[in-house]
Amino acid sequence: MTPLLAALIMTSAAADPKVFYSKSFPGSTPAYVQITVEKSGQVEYREAADDDMPYKSKLDEAEVKEIFELCEKLDWFRRPLESGLKVARMGEKTYRMENVESTGEQKFNYTLDESGKALQDWFERITESAVLRAQLERTAKFDKLGVNKALLQLEASWDRKRLVAPAQFLPMLDRVSNNDSYLHMARERAAGLAEAFRNVAAKPKTE
Repeated sequence: MTPLLAALIMTSAAADPKVFYSKSFPGSTPAYVQITVEKSGQVEYREAADDDMPYKSKLDEAEVKEIFELCEKLDWFRRPLESGLKVARMGEKTYRMENVESTGEQKFNYTLDESGKALQDWFERITESAVLRAQLERTAKFDKLGVNKALLQLEASWDRKRLVAPAQFLPMLDRVSNNDSYLHMARERAAGLAEAFRNVAAKPKTE
């Protein structure tokens, strides 16, 4: 066990160790994201650093384990990740450990490190999931005819295995499927997705 991993375990009772990620990319949508993943699995997603109402979700134990193992492979962000190659700007990313005695932080545009890229993919999936959730909530409230399109996009992301913490969508999916003010096709699609997400949550995790 590495010293920092031991610190993660020892400090978890007081303040949950967390991985911090941000990406600033002016001109893109969203132009800024900030994500924290706690050792408990709690996730907070923001599109502004001062946002006091973040989207919240929860990863399962296996997902959290994979994320923190990647952080360990990256020496808890104590070694450089930037490739130094002349590539297009892809947004400034920041990785940082928080609530631990010995921490590290790295900022980079592009990395060749395979663990760094794998961790980046996790955060991109969290971002995609949060954006789809916001879109579904917005259309359900303000554009009922657009709900089926939002559900199609959610379904496509699910099929591509890009969604994380699917349980976060269940309240909205149930709301749509049980409300006859939405199109019948939207209600059926919402019900089907809700069933699929619940089946995944109920399925025993295997090593």
